[in-house]
Amino acid sequence: MPASFSKEKKTSVIEEYRNHDKDSGSPEVQVAVLTERIRYLTTHLSKHKKDHATRRGLLMLVGRRAKLLRYLKSKSHKRYVDLIQSLGLRK
Repeated sequence: MPASFSKEKKTSVIEEYRNHDKDSGSPEVQVAVLTERIRYLTTHLSKHKKDHATRRGLLMLVGRRAKLLRYLKSKSHKRYVDLIQSLGLRK
C-alpha cells in the first residue's frame, strides 16, 4: 500500500471499475474508491492505535459503503455480486 491514498491510485481505481468512458459516479466506482480508502486507513490505524479521529472517519466510510452496497443490491443483484467478488468483500 502506498504512503497515502494518492490521486493516481484513485484514478486507476475509477478506470478499473467504471461502466463507460465518462463514468465516475456509478455505485460500483464509488464503492471501489471507498474500499481503497478503507484499506489505506485500516493499515494506518494498525500503526497508530490512538488516532481516534481517523478511526471515526473510517467508521463513517464503512457506513457509507454499506449504504451504497445496499442500494446496488436492490437495483441489480448481478452487479452487486460481481462487485463484491472483484473487491474481495464478504457479504
